[in-house]
Amino acid sequence: MADKLKFVVPGKPQYITIVRLAVGSAADNAGFNIEEIEDIKNAVGEACKNISCHGSEGFAEEYEVECIVEEGRMEIYVTDTSSSHKLKKLQKPCLDCPNEGDLGLYIIKSLMSSIELIDGPNCKKTIKMIKAKQ
Repeated sequence: MADKLKFVVPGKPQYITIVRLAVGSAADNAGFNIEEIEDIKNAVGEACKNISCHGSEGFAEEYEVECIVEEGRMEIYVTDTSSSHKLKKLQKPCLDCPNEGDLGLYIIKSLMSSIELIDGPNCKKTIKMIKAKQ
């Protein structure tokens, strides 16, 4: 039977480290090795950045990370649940922000078993990632 973890995360970038550590711990419990855990943590970090930041003038007020954990398999959803992207960035967003987001998606695709981009209601986006032991 799968375990389900769910986090509601403030959109501030400093919270990405906490999410990475929590998801990494869950991956360890699922039986992944060190390299696979690092892949999962890096993919989740990129997904959090993509959902909370890229292409917007400010950071999302919050987003949600949901993990479904089974032995040797993790399904991870990172979803924009914010009503706005108004948290002030310390610097102006770069003009290539959407392109950086595309690079992040490429990184996620290279690290995870599968990835799916889901458009939800009210222009909310979700990145669904699956990692299965090889």
